[in-house]
Amino acid sequence: MRFITTMLIGTLMLALASCANTNLTKGQQGAVGGAASGALIGQAIGRNTEATLIGTAVGTMLGYIVGNEMDKYDRTQLNQAYETGPSGQPVSWVNPDSGSNYQVVPQPAYQNSSTNQVCRQAEVMATIDGQPQKTMTTACRTDQGQWVIQQ
Repeated sequence: MRFITTMLIGTLMLALASCANTNLTKGQQGAVGGAASGALIGQAIGRNTEATLIGTAVGTMLGYIVGNEMDKYDRTQLNQAYETGPSGQPVSWVNPDSGSNYQVVPQPAYQNSSTNQVCRQAEVMATIDGQPQKTMTTACRTDQGQWVIQQ
């Protein structure tokens, strides 16, 4: 049984490693890493399938929470750029956990006639895992004062 469990964990880790270059959110990446770590810790402590499964579940939850917090950091910075960034002037930051670089150039605010919200467009340049990405976004301010990216 121990051999089967070890093989299962090895297969899981190989499958997880193959996900490394996908478009997962930071929360999802954290969940994947947490699941693998939790499975290993659960197996090491309990030395049975039940402990491995419990470790996987706990690791998935904790990994997602940590990864999602990293996402929140970037969303907070982006919200600040939309709120106080001077039009046409770059606002930059580096995520202290991921090392990703961001530069946002907000445009002048305008009133969206269909939603009656204040909106702003911005050019977002990000370097994530060494890969530069550039996109134009539009965000509108909610009644609570948060800027929400429009799809």
